[in-house]
Amino acid sequence: MSAVAVTQEDVARRAGVARKTVSNVISDYPHVSDRIRKKVLAAIEELGYQPNRAAQNLRSGRSGMIGLAVPELDVSYFAELTRLVVQATERRGLTVLIIQTFGDLTREHASLNGFGHQRLIDGLICSPIASSGEDILNRGGGFPVVLLGEQVSVAPDHAGIDHVGIDNVAAARTATEHLLSLPRKRVAFVGASRSTDSHMADLRLAGYRQALAAAGVPLRPELVFSVNGYHRRDGAEAGRRILALPPEERPDGVFCANDLLAQGLMRALHDTGYRIPHDVAVVGFDDIDEATYSIPSLTSVSPDKAQIAETAVALLLDRVNGSDEADHDTVTDFSLVVRESTAGPRR
Repeated sequence: MSAVAVTQEDVARRAGVARKTVSNVISDYPHVSDRIRKKVLAAIEELGYQPNRAAQNLRSGRSGMIGLAVPELDVSYFAELTRLVVQATERRGLTVLIIQTFGDLTREHASLNGFGHQRLIDGLICSPIASSGEDILNRGGGFPVVLLGEQVSVAPDHAGIDHVGIDNVAAARTATEHLLSLPRKRVAFVGASRSTDSHMADLRLAGYRQALAAAGVPLRPELVFSVNGYHRRDGAEAGRRILALPPEERPDGVFCANDLLAQGLMRALHDTGYRIPHDVAVVGFDDIDEATYSIPSLTSVSPDKAQIAETAVALLLDRVNGSDEADHDTVTDFSLVVRESTAGPRR
């Protein structure tokens, strides 16, 4: 290993390109051909060149750091998504400042405003719960924002605020259709919000209702269970309310708005001797890692979390690098992963 630091000029000579081209490749500038990019990356690897990120950030007036604001890091979905965002960002040579908002309006405002420091972060990926579209439009941070999850209504002509998420209505409809196809005659929904500000709950309830209507199954209000929150304890509490119903009125299939509700529900039912899926089939949403390893394993709607993370980071860095395109509303993929909670144990 040479004691002399490798420079961009060295890389440029080895690749047979201009030094500015090397700089463009390192900065992930989009308008570089694949052929040239491969030549430069090969030269970088061969020479062991290490970009001076501090100097680059100083020259560009950037911090080299992006923010990621999520409600709760101990909620498995957000923990898994955070890991993927960090990986996608580090591959681009940047650092992530992780902000836990607890769905609190004051904390979300602080992250949207850069915590009072204009150069603390270059941009923000945010999963808002309490903030309105007006809050996001009136942010004072002066940096681009990419929204995750259920879209906050933002003025359509406002460039610079992108959104990445799945089609929640279609995903919930798919989950409910799966239960109806088993067939299950009394399919419940657990996860309607007792407050009026959960867009996620509204969208997933709408998908549930659509699936029932398409199958000619009447909506039974007594089979729509509201919750105070979206943790395991809330699912267990819903399970106890199901068990309080007369046996002939209890559901034989349940679609839960997320996997944590489903896990709590299954525990409450299991404790009273219910067999899953023999007595009641259960579907969750988010496909968290624990869904594979619970007993029984949990059938769940699986958003493509890797695609969400990669898309959000790419969109944000395009904005940081000066893109002024119209807002992107990117709908990412999902699938239904069928496991033991609806299919029964594997033979």
